[in-house]
Amino acid sequence: MDETALSLGTIDVSYLSTSAECSISRCKHSSEEWGECNSRPTLFRSATLKWKETLLSRKRPFVGRCCYVCTPQSRDNFFNASIPSLGLRNVIYINETHTRYRGWLARRLCYVLFVQERDVHKGMFAKNLTENVLNNSRVQKAIVDEASEPSVPGSFAQTDPKAINKVKKKARKILQEMVANVSPALIRLTGWVLLKLFNSFFWNIQIHRGQIEMVKAATEMNLPLIFLPVHKSHIDYLLLTFILFCHNIKAPYIAAGNNLNIPIFSTLIRKLGGFFIRRKLDQSPDGRKDFLYRALLYVHIEELLRQQQFLEIFLEGTRSRSGKTSGARAGLLSVVVDALFSNATPDVLIIPVGISYDRIIEGHYNSEQLGKPKKNESLWSIARGVFRMLRKNYGCVRVDFAQPFSLKEYVNSQSQKPVPAPLSLEQALLPAILPSRPNDTVHEGTEATLPNSRDITSEPFRRELISNLAEHILFTANKACAVMSTHIVACLLLYRHRQGTDLSRLVEDFFSMKEEVLARDFDLGFSGNSDDVVMHAIHLLGNCVNITNTSRNNEFFITPSTTIPAVFELNFYSNGVLHVFIKEAIIACSLHAVQSRRYRNGTNGASPSLISQEHLVRKAASLCYLLSNEFTISLPCQVIYQVCHESVERLIQYGILLVAEDDQEDVSPSLTEQQWDKKLPEPLSWRSDEEDEDSDFGEEQRDCYLKVSQSQEHQQYITFLQRLLGPLLEAYSSAVIFVHNFSGPVSESEYLQKLHRHLISRTEKNVAVYAESATYSHVKNAVKVFKEIGVFNQTKQRRDTILELSTTFLPQRNRQKLLEFIMSFMVL
Repeated sequence: MDETALSLGTIDVSYLSTSAECSISRCKHSSEEWGECNSRPTLFRSATLKWKETLLSRKRPFVGRCCYVCTPQSRDNFFNASIPSLGLRNVIYINETHTRYRGWLARRLCYVLFVQERDVHKGMFAKNLTENVLNNSRVQKAIVDEASEPSVPGSFAQTDPKAINKVKKKARKILQEMVANVSPALIRLTGWVLLKLFNSFFWNIQIHRGQIEMVKAATEMNLPLIFLPVHKSHIDYLLLTFILFCHNIKAPYIAAGNNLNIPIFSTLIRKLGGFFIRRKLDQSPDGRKDFLYRALLYVHIEELLRQQQFLEIFLEGTRSRSGKTSGARAGLLSVVVDALFSNATPDVLIIPVGISYDRIIEGHYNSEQLGKPKKNESLWSIARGVFRMLRKNYGCVRVDFAQPFSLKEYVNSQSQKPVPAPLSLEQALLPAILPSRPNDTVHEGTEATLPNSRDITSEPFRRELISNLAEHILFTANKACAVMSTHIVACLLLYRHRQGTDLSRLVEDFFSMKEEVLARDFDLGFSGNSDDVVMHAIHLLGNCVNITNTSRNNEFFITPSTTIPAVFELNFYSNGVLHVFIKEAIIACSLHAVQSRRYRNGTNGASPSLISQEHLVRKAASLCYLLSNEFTISLPCQVIYQVCHESVERLIQYGILLVAEDDQEDVSPSLTEQQWDKKLPEPLSWRSDEEDEDSDFGEEQRDCYLKVSQSQEHQQYITFLQRLLGPLLEAYSSAVIFVHNFSGPVSESEYLQKLHRHLISRTEKNVAVYAESATYSHVKNAVKVFKEIGVFNQTKQRRDTILELSTTFLPQRNRQKLLEFIMSFMVL
């Protein structure tokens, strides 16, 4: 394979000028092909790429390596130096070379021959699931307990054989919904149908051959595999099974929400390996825990693992409506961990999976982001969706399998080191918001305060372990997600060229931004000439982008649509690249907060241009905590202050931040080998035992003072980073303003609706700077943060939550301080 194929991956469908994407015109700038760009430097190229020119050899980074602090042995398994060079493959490009036959007939029947040759048979899958689950002692006990419950509260309970039989029938009925009945013949048929369908509405579905080789090596360990993909579309359910089927890997059992349990469709899902579970386990009429259902679910998962079956679990629980990775719902993951604790299986291999779409088949989630209730799935809606898909093209898809790691190794590594006490948002943020309040913050890195922290039977340790494991998986899966062309174009239009730009300038910035993504070790889900790729992305974004022809040089002028649904949709796709720049964006906003405070409070004789690095890092850490429900900013085994320090160092390397001359002699030898390496092991970004003993980094070393580069390109780049977080900060600050008029107590659902109407009203009246600040996901996350930092007290009443102001924020001045804290990060 030549160098170009190694670096870019082979793409089977090139972006041709005769395609619909380029039917408008070939744009004038058409010289570069991942090579030198001779046009004027853009803000990205000038701001950050000069320092890394020697590293940009056009080779794709290999994403998804597992954590070498928590799982060092797994990091060395299934991987060798040749794996990254295996390149990409388009899964839906099938011809006679993928079969054992050749000739004219083989070319005509290649899909049928390919599907027929896949290794799938009945013996691969679980046997006697229903009976094994019903005969399990835990299920038998749950049946007896439920049958013994008194029908009338307070009456005497007794075990009645008729009652036991009735509960057994109920348990069997639940299992009929829960247990999948896999059909190899239907898997083959569906494989053939999906080859036809995917080729009709996707340009390609790219996977990395090296990642598939790691998955194949993992299957040879005779251990159950758990695939944990990000969840962006309903097509995710079929996509992973289809890719594994194409590579002769056993289809996983897929945990699906019971909202998809609809006639005909549910039968198809079950025969493909899907099993339905309640979206909320406690769905009994009286709101109590359904112990029978919990026992059946637990034993069902345990039995699948005991029979070495593969599972596919969506940790987010539902599709992301924002384009960002949602918070983890680790219910099923906890069942897997408990099964390992109970020795149902010697080990489990965990495989995070990243999935990226040029355009999701749902198109967008504007209806729900505008506050409308989610429509229930039905057979008719599915049929309409299929017909709609057949009339459109949704571009490219990229699926990345992260490196498998051992769950047993992860558990052992967590039990062999001190477990820090969980730091709540209230502990982390209140001292920064209300400095006059007594500081009860538990410093990050202090020794464990959890009882029996090293004992895996300890409930606090178990909860913390499962929570950290879920964060690890989601962080890895999100980092493995490739950045697509629509993500970059949407991001540039919203946060760099919101007032519009010439097509040639957009192409230049697109080229530079994709280089930026590669420079940060994130991968791209596209290749080809930037002109054609940009036109491809504009075509897929559809009505969200306006194209006009200017008289000047006869060039096209590109502007984002300003309607609320269009901005919401652009924001959804723009969020696909946000995780690449999120840490730098946090530093940029913190930089503004530190500078504005210095100018507001005076500099006490110090130079107004100098910024304390320690102060900047601590300010950034507080913003990380504030936005912790929006992003997974770091791994649980990382110290947040250290992550922020690393990000500051990166901006110093870029030349955006400059070390003050008085401090040059302290830091000049190497930016990554200063005093930090004396107290922290390599690499810089991970927590160690030495850290745990002394985590107050600023106390041991003399503070370093920085100043901001005044070059136009650097200033523009900082502005771009600050705009990335503008919608979030505007949503949170508007939510605080709304709290000023809070009259409670009020139900949480009612309060969310009122707050969302308030944000939509601001947008409709053109008061909002960022229309996308009014999305419903921002509203939910803002209220969640307010509950966690102690703005609201919450009490449960039946199935609703009642909110009322806490005593801490009852005084108007404290709510004003919260507003000032959030507003300090905003560039108005």
